[in-house]
Amino acid sequence: MSDVKQSHTVNEEDSIDIVALLKKFWLQRKLVMRATALFFGLGLFIALLSKNYFSTSTTIVPVTESSSVGGNLGGLASLAGINLGGGGSSGGEISPELYPEIVSSIPFKLELLNTPLTIEGIDSTLTYQAYYENHYSPGFLANLKKYTLGLPGVIIGALKSDEVAKVKAPSKNTILRLTKEEAALIKQLDEQIQLNVNAKEGFISLTATLPEAEASAQLALKAQNLLQRYALQFKTQKSIEQLQYIEERFAEKEREFNAKKTAYAAFQDSNRGMNTALAQSQLMQLQAEYDIAFTVYTELAKQLETQRLQVKKDTPIFTILKPVSIPKEKAGPKKALILVIYTFLGFIGSLGYVLAKDFLKDFKKDWDNA
Repeated sequence: MSDVKQSHTVNEEDSIDIVALLKKFWLQRKLVMRATALFFGLGLFIALLSKNYFSTSTTIVPVTESSSVGGNLGGLASLAGINLGGGGSSGGEISPELYPEIVSSIPFKLELLNTPLTIEGIDSTLTYQAYYENHYSPGFLANLKKYTLGLPGVIIGALKSDEVAKVKAPSKNTILRLTKEEAALIKQLDEQIQLNVNAKEGFISLTATLPEAEASAQLALKAQNLLQRYALQFKTQKSIEQLQYIEERFAEKEREFNAKKTAYAAFQDSNRGMNTALAQSQLMQLQAEYDIAFTVYTELAKQLETQRLQVKKDTPIFTILKPVSIPKEKAGPKKALILVIYTFLGFIGSLGYVLAKDFLKDFKKDWDNA
């Protein structure tokens, strides 16, 4: 019986605390309403002044036909000291990790800086770099943030010397030199170009975001074409290098074969009707040299055709599931969502202020009485 009575007492105390809390909020309702209205106005201000942006996406399915070709055709070519291996197959699908590495690479971004863009209000096309360096205006809010919260960074940047960024090129023994402007634009591209690799389903999604609808589509298309080209170069590099090696050896052995053939034919013509042992011995030697040269030449010709087929087999085929198109609606900012978030923050913040104010007052009283 006592337990029931105690439970009833606890529930009654909780109810009293909730009622007291609600009463406290009600007494401060004007403060809550003013704070909520203030944040609503701030959200409306930000929503109206935020610059619109558009996103264009494309979905690509890369397919590589992998099979081993060539077999043992290079066996006799080894007589000439040439090791052709098994046909140079690189085989297998392109690793999913390759595509993010391509998109994040400096050469890829540098090529994107030269993408021609169609900008509303400008008659001729501009490159991405020219647009952002000479025509783009970030808007009032971006400038306000730059010269308030970002003011220390602006001052530090102004005090620094005009250094040139140096980035080592991944594919050549050279140094890529970037100006500060190029380095800043490349950093900006990291936010504007998004790549999503779905390794399980086997497709790639590429998204480009810009303040202009048509320009976002043009940037996405350029990024798509560059991604395909870079992946093609990477996947077929080994096969193409081996094809070039075989072509060089084939040209050498073709010249050698023609020389042996000419020598053999010339000896036959000049020694027609002669049946001496020396002549027969020389003829047999020339015949043997001709046969070896012909065999190696024939096998290299087969290997050359086989390697050409291998290059085609290693060449990725890209299927475009979702082609690039000009967006009809802006991707952001979500103005209604901004209003809701700021209004909610104002309401919750004002309630928190009411609680914190009384808590600090009680804490100060306890501190003074201690």
